[in-house]
Amino acid sequence: MDDRIESLLEKIKDLDGQLAQEMQKKQDEFFYQIIRKKVRFEREVKKQHKLLVMKIRQYLRESDIATILTAPVIWSVLFPAVLLDLFISFYQWVCFPVYGIPKVRRSDYIVMDRHYLSYLNGIEKMNCAYCGYFGGLVGYVQEVAARTEQYWCPIKHARRVKVIHSRYRKFFNYGDGEGYRKKIEEVRRDFKDLK
Repeated sequence: MDDRIESLLEKIKDLDGQLAQEMQKKQDEFFYQIIRKKVRFEREVKKQHKLLVMKIRQYLRESDIATILTAPVIWSVLFPAVLLDLFISFYQWVCFPVYGIPKVRRSDYIVMDRHYLSYLNGIEKMNCAYCGYFGGLVGYVQEVAARTEQYWCPIKHARRVKVIHSRYRKFFNYGDGEGYRKKIEEVRRDFKDLK
């Protein structure tokens, strides 16, 4: 890999670490702790949050008609999403051990914790659960696809891609046929950074 690209990737990794530290500071700012994957707010904060809950009747009354009419369309995607989740999980459970690809931990991507927010009403909690599940599922599927792509076709695209997945930096440059032929087996098994 080019030294310049490697340097940029290291900067991104460093920035990611800084971002995680800043997000950690928010726990102090908003008075909560995460204990065994459960979010715990201080008692006084929970009381204040409960005062902010919008009653469901008021919530529906203040929603515009377009939001209410399109909600069933949004929720209709849940069934195919659950099917995708099942198929992708089964796929990696069966295929990844055969090829020596480390499995993706689903729980690292699908995080359901917004229901701990006492200032949300039932509809908002349900919507947040949907978005948390769906957004996490997309990340989970992308990581399974990225590891699959690293094994089967680790070649960068000639055109710029909008989102670069986690394994892309391991890929061969577009047009590097010699490197591809010499090191394909090495690259398709290079998952040391995941252990």
